[in-house]
Order: sequence, then C-alpha cells, then structure tokens
Amino acid sequence: MKLVWHPPFCGVEHVRVLAWTCECRATFYELCQSGGQAFIRSTLQREPERQIKETYRWPLRQAYDVWTALLRGEVR
Repeated sequence: MKLVWHPPFCGVEHVRVLAWTCECRATFYELCQSGGQAFIRSTLQREPERQIKETYRWPLRQAYDVWTALLRGEVR
C-alpha cells in the first residue's frame, strides 16, 4: 500500500503527537491526533528547512492500523 502525502493542513491549531519514530533518521514519522481524527506526519530533515507532509485524516483506530503497517514496512 502506498500512502498519499499532502502539504500540512493549516487549519489545525492543536495537534497531539501519539507516537513517533527516531529523529536520528533523515525522515521521521509522527502519529498525530487532532479534532477526533488521526493522521501521520512525515518530516524530511533537509537543509535549509524541513519538508513536512501529512496523510489523510482517519478515525483513530484506522490510523493506528496504518501506523503499524508503516512501522512494519507494509506501507510507504
């Protein structure tokens, strides 16, 4: 499965990071929750600034399933 990545949604004020991968890698991921929905944020640490992308919003349970698949290498 391939994830569809979008620019960050600007209308979100409060985002809670539920889980994350190590920032020691060039690209790291965060499982985020906002407004009753969840999504995955990808951050590419590149000079001169970071490149941030986000997935669609899902119900929390579905987002956890996608997060687990991402960590297992089943999605990208």
